Amino acid sequence: MSLDPNAALIVIDMQKGFNDPGWGTRNNPDCEANVQRLLESWAASGRPVVLVRHDSDEDSPLNPSAPGNALVDFVAAAPHELFVTKQVNSAFFGDPDLAGWLDDKGIQQIVLCGIQTNMCVDTTARMGGNLGYQVLLPIDATYTFDLEGPGGVRLSADELARATAVTLHGGEFAEVLSTAELLERA
Repeated sequence: MSLDPNAALIVIDMQKGFNDPGWGTRNNPDCEANVQRLLESWAASGRPVVLVRHDSDEDSPLNPSAPGNALVDFVAAAPHELFVTKQVNSAFFGDPDLAGWLDDKGIQQIVLCGIQTNMCVDTTARMGGNLGYQVLLPIDATYTFDLEGPGGVRLSADELARATAVTLHGGEFAEVLSTAELLERA
């Protein structure tokens, strides 16, 4: 499958606050380089870019009053057609309305990247699939953090990313691939 000429790149929550040590151990040190490669490819092809920022309403590095709310510099400087802010996991519940904008532009194919793999990227991918969009997820253009669940069960960031990739791909919410595989389709 090739990329549509108007496939939208949606860059989710690439914010400075995720560098805060309170998040714990992260995976995929290549994420930022891969997001940069995607942004460069989209700029060169003229395809639309959407930037998404999480505006936490809690005391968090992502709160709008905190310096960590800002997008990382290379993302903030990227040419884009739409800037969405949100307070929940899904970019489809942000402002302005992402689905309305995609539909107005006739966009059916979306490419997701950013932070966190198993949180906002996953939720946006699932909703995108449920809304009928063709979702592509270059998993190596995302990262997440170790996480503890019920009963003290702890999964590493790599385990969470793998589980997310299997669930999204196997559940047919998204096609999960690498950045290199995606860019071969451009």
